Amino acid sequence: MAESMHGLKRSCRCTEMTEEMLGRELTLMGWCQRQRDLGGLTFITLRDRSGLVQLVADEDSSEAVREKASRVRSEYVLAARGTLRRREAPNPEMKTGEWELHLDELRILSEAKTPPFYIEENVDVKESLRLQYRYLDLRRPDMQRLLALRSEVSNFTRAFFADEGFLDIETPILGKSTPEGARDYLVPSRVFPGRFFALPQSPQIFKQILMTAGCDRYFQLARCFRDEDLRADRQPEFTQLDMEMSFVSSEEVMDVTERYLKALLSELRGTEIKEDFERISWAEAMERYGSDKPDTRFGLELCDISDLAADSSFRVFSGAVKDGGSVRLIRVPQGGSMTRRQIDDLEAYVKTYKAKGLAWLVPGEKWRGSVLKFIDEDLRGKIRERAGAENGDLLLIVADADNRIVYDALGQLRCEVARRLELYDPKEDKFLWVTEFPLFDWNDEEERWHAVHHPFTMPLEDDIKWLDEDPGKVRAEAYDIVWNGTELGGGSIRIHDRELQNKIFGLLGFSPEAAYENFSFLLDAFEYGVPPHGGLAIGLDRLVMLLSGVSNIREVIAFPKVQTSADLMTKAPDKVSEEQLRELGLEITAADDEEDA
Repeated sequence: MAESMHGLKRSCRCTEMTEEMLGRELTLMGWCQRQRDLGGLTFITLRDRSGLVQLVADEDSSEAVREKASRVRSEYVLAARGTLRRREAPNPEMKTGEWELHLDELRILSEAKTPPFYIEENVDVKESLRLQYRYLDLRRPDMQRLLALRSEVSNFTRAFFADEGFLDIETPILGKSTPEGARDYLVPSRVFPGRFFALPQSPQIFKQILMTAGCDRYFQLARCFRDEDLRADRQPEFTQLDMEMSFVSSEEVMDVTERYLKALLSELRGTEIKEDFERISWAEAMERYGSDKPDTRFGLELCDISDLAADSSFRVFSGAVKDGGSVRLIRVPQGGSMTRRQIDDLEAYVKTYKAKGLAWLVPGEKWRGSVLKFIDEDLRGKIRERAGAENGDLLLIVADADNRIVYDALGQLRCEVARRLELYDPKEDKFLWVTEFPLFDWNDEEERWHAVHHPFTMPLEDDIKWLDEDPGKVRAEAYDIVWNGTELGGGSIRIHDRELQNKIFGLLGFSPEAAYENFSFLLDAFEYGVPPHGGLAIGLDRLVMLLSGVSNIREVIAFPKVQTSADLMTKAPDKVSEEQLRELGLEITAADDEEDA
């Protein structure tokens, strides 16, 4: 039977002892990491969130203490009272390796079954098992450090923005479903049968309304929900640092964001970044890197050879240009030393990004390459000059009638090549602003324009004239912050004029009636004096992931979902009772075939 901790009070955590505490009586509490019973001598390694310390029961301990210590097993919860003393054989691998607690009293507060995996650093076990037993997984020291880091980031963020004059304001979790975003998570209303709330994909509209309300500067660590396919850096529910400011330019929004990130890295990492973050337009990012979130820690920039390839007898090249596409390459310095198998692996890699193939050339006294017989000497020379290639360099070429495929394939390929060849320092931090995104993107399937960011983004003033003539030419007053090739967050200056907002809705395919039905509360607010405003949101989970150096966002979330959006620990989502359904006025017409466990 579990014992009580009545009469005992924890003196400190396991690693919070100091030299001054030697010889003093202390009470420690935590979990048994391991136990070693040597007959009349028992060692217990006690663990709490701070770390480990050794407990000792020996001939100077009472018989009851020695007996109880011999029964302790891994993950038993213990309360230990004793005297802190210096170890005869220090352990340099432990933070507390010079000290141990000699036991005068030991209580077993809770017994434990043998865990399904070891509670230790970097445990080698399937993630599904770790998530099923998340309460055990979170006991591991590396997971404790990640939770602590996340807490530090949250605390620092709140303090920083409070000092900058921002108000921390909560916005609703239960809201209205609106179009033009990812799929909503819907919540049925019992009071209004047949009607639904939607969980927020972001606080976007509410924070704009807060600007209309005169709040001037707003922020929150907002919970957001999106019913979309998951990736390693995406979850169906997530937290974002959300902020909005009135009477500001995009420069001011970017400035406060830069100062926040620099201060955060200085405080938590000791990294000092003095220079301003680089800024490039979306068009330049695509031309140079094939990506709107480029990693700029290395070169391997794209080189356009479409004009050279247009008249080539090699139809793969000339045909792509003729059909409105392009031919581009990246130059890998001295990449010609790569084996054919390695290059073939790269070709398989780009095919996952819809490229039809990967051509390659290696300049030299004797050229090598997969398309050498199709490329005459004159064209080879021009390609070499355009690319600035030296003997032994590797030219990797993608051609396609769809420029998006060329950009995407080469944009991903340059990062993969850099990773495989270790062309960058993983400890280097490179921040980048990407600006002037297209305002719209044409959807061929739906035959209509879609907003690249969201429908409330302000067009660049110089481009407003194109809204009627050629919407595809309109650039947005939008900006994304990129860290080492990962989009950390993004924002924009917002539309604050009802007439312009209605025009944008119209270009997105909304009739005036549909626009008002979906966004009446925002459009009505525009009638009562809206200040110019703008803001930004940063994914907090992603920020902590990048700060910690882990590659999976699930590692920095206490209770994450898997790729199916399921929770392996609680078994959510789950069925509900017929009574609950009746109360909500709902009927299940389709369900999965999975049997109840």
